[in-house]
Amino acid sequence: MLKIRTFAFACFVGVPVTLLPAQGTTASYRDAPDAIARMLDARPTPVLALSPRRNWFVVLERRGMPTIAEIAEPHLKLAGTRLNPATNGPAGTSGYVGMTLQRVSDRKQVAVATPEGGRLGGPQWAPDGRHFVFTQTLDDGIALYLADTTGQVRQLMGPMLNGAHGSTCDWLDSGTRLLCATIPAGRGPAPARSNTPAAPMTQESDGRASPAPTYQDLLRDTQDEVLFDHYFATQYMIVGIDGKTEPFGQAGLVTSVNPSPDGQWFVVETIQRPYSYLHPWSRFPSRTELWRPDGTVARVLLDRPTIETAPNVRGAVLPGPRGYRWRSDAPATLVWTEALDGGDPRKEAARRDRILTLDAPFTAEPRTFLETEWRAGGITWGRDNFALVTETWPRDRKVRTWIVDPSNPAAAPRLLWDRSSEDQYGNPGLPMMMQTADGRSLLHFSRDGKSLWLTGTGASTEGNRPFLDRLDLATLKTTRLFRSQAPYYESVVAALDADAGVFLTSRQSASEPSNYFQRDMIRRRAPVQLTDARDPAPEFAGVTSRIITYTRADGVKLSGKLYLPAGYDPVKQGPLPFLFWVYPAEFATAEAASQVTGSPYTFTRPGGASHLFLLTQGYGILDNPTFPIVEQDGRESNDTYVEQLELSAKAAIDTLVAMGVADRERIAVGGHSYGAFTTANLLAHTRLFKAGIARSGAYNRTLTPFGFQSEQRTYWEAQDTYMKMSPFNYANSIKDPILFIHGADDNNQGTFPVQSERMYAAVQGNGGTTRLVMLPGEAHGYSARESVGQTVAEMTEWLDRFLKQRAMVP
Repeated sequence: MLKIRTFAFACFVGVPVTLLPAQGTTASYRDAPDAIARMLDARPTPVLALSPRRNWFVVLERRGMPTIAEIAEPHLKLAGTRLNPATNGPAGTSGYVGMTLQRVSDRKQVAVATPEGGRLGGPQWAPDGRHFVFTQTLDDGIALYLADTTGQVRQLMGPMLNGAHGSTCDWLDSGTRLLCATIPAGRGPAPARSNTPAAPMTQESDGRASPAPTYQDLLRDTQDEVLFDHYFATQYMIVGIDGKTEPFGQAGLVTSVNPSPDGQWFVVETIQRPYSYLHPWSRFPSRTELWRPDGTVARVLLDRPTIETAPNVRGAVLPGPRGYRWRSDAPATLVWTEALDGGDPRKEAARRDRILTLDAPFTAEPRTFLETEWRAGGITWGRDNFALVTETWPRDRKVRTWIVDPSNPAAAPRLLWDRSSEDQYGNPGLPMMMQTADGRSLLHFSRDGKSLWLTGTGASTEGNRPFLDRLDLATLKTTRLFRSQAPYYESVVAALDADAGVFLTSRQSASEPSNYFQRDMIRRRAPVQLTDARDPAPEFAGVTSRIITYTRADGVKLSGKLYLPAGYDPVKQGPLPFLFWVYPAEFATAEAASQVTGSPYTFTRPGGASHLFLLTQGYGILDNPTFPIVEQDGRESNDTYVEQLELSAKAAIDTLVAMGVADRERIAVGGHSYGAFTTANLLAHTRLFKAGIARSGAYNRTLTPFGFQSEQRTYWEAQDTYMKMSPFNYANSIKDPILFIHGADDNNQGTFPVQSERMYAAVQGNGGTTRLVMLPGEAHGYSARESVGQTVAEMTEWLDRFLKQRAMVP
């Protein structure tokens, strides 16, 4: 077992402390302490992909972290997408290195003869479950392969798939044909980008308000537009499993093709000009069309301009039709939604939305399926006379679910659930779905058609306890068939034979990794283990965890997951240096904010640049302590953001000190993204923490003036709140050491790298103790092995220096 260093109140005078260089670029990357480095380099746990028939798994062997050389490979930033020009796929290095089939019934394993080299994509099972396809990303493109349940593999298409829009292939039927996005034949080489500007970049407003979030990686000039046209142009192909291919429609800027359940009609979306320099391609002007099987246009459904003008308030949507999709329980019926209030929830309206349908051959007028009092949400289809429709009112955090009869639009909907979207304790769960042999996803009814099954996380005062319920459709009452029991966290994954009570579950505990089990919920037989995942980091096994609850001064109940190092005994060793890893959330009510989430029975092993690695270095961790920001006295939640942060932090500190596990003088706070923003605010407005770690945060809210996180108001509507919430404005008040880490190529909305650079300069310029680490090539999260090692080393050394060193003074 790994020996954990622990620290009490003893005097350690003379023990050397690692000092970090003050500025400049270090000669090379540093690595995490040895115990952590071994876990970083351990073989990752495989991922499982279950077949539609629930009779096979594909066991996917994950690769380790990429190198910084891989992360630094050239890529293009075009209209919100990072593209590898060599492969015409997403920039990045995720993927798998091997596959094995495992039969569910007897655990027999079959090796899959995957091709050598490259990175493998995840499997896409055919709806009939007889075979699956996967991609291989090579240096010069993305190829497509077919595998069957004997492990035999053959190539269906060479490296010509176009992954610019994300998805490359989807099944068209039960398992004989696919629809794939490919690079148009004869495309030719990419246009060379000139270093000599052809003209200035210009933008102009027509006087209409068009607030835009702070998107990144956008088009910059006409040369970018030419490159966008080159790489995003797509020719869809119908690919048979016999290897035959035929083009579908014309090549163009096609972003999605959605076939009807009977495979005879296609909803197709294409990008139109003019392009925007303020928005990603998903918000460019677009045309939605209905195509016939031969790829010709049967009907133009929608011409949409650039998405710029939706009101910046909760519940706002674009005016006009939205969300064209297929009714999954019918051969070819289009469904879409239109706002009755112009998309603006501030307007008075008896009905907010109308759901419409149109049957093939799409020559008649649409008919109204349902009008909703609130904003229409999703529709879950079941059969001719049964579907579930959800409507929401985000402004008040309300959600309702109705049972409707699609065969009789005049019939009154039947209310199933009416609740607060914030109320996790009262969440009834989601209905289980089934996949038909032709690939449609429908509600999973009992054989007699009188029941549905519901699964959910089961939030409770004890933490999450996943459940399985049977819903009687006549009485709308539920019968509990299963609830996860300590010391396990077990959730239902799929139905093997629902009427017989046989289900597939995923079970884990604090000491056992997640494995699949077959459970009989009716006869209550002992579960049968189907997989045998092993602990990838046994060095971490002795770490203990539990959920603690406590109350802040205004009565709001709080909780967090407390981790303690292996072998730690508070009586013998005294209080520990501690790190709080934080990320706040907004709530409408104190009751919702007070609910407990998470579980003490999940299997936790840190990965990537996790703060939990610090448990191996003698630190205690309070992970994700709830920092609720609650609406108060008719004011928006963020109007009292700073005050509520302090209340939550003080309550957590007082609790751990009273427990005897933490030393008030050796507690640090840290977080990533919005958690980094919170960290800087806590150090700017309080002296509760002795050090801080802020990773990839935003610190000046004037740079995100049209809203951030859950804040819907603009800077000009809530200027005082924006200014008070910006720790940059209080950099001169930060008196405790703060470490800033940021990916130098961060592409997340609002968290520009300059945010950390300017915040560091502000703290440093006002005489604060601070350090800035910019990670080359890294985006919002950190991927390269070198970057992860550096990040963990920086965090460890920063806390050793400013928490453990404090214990050295007599």
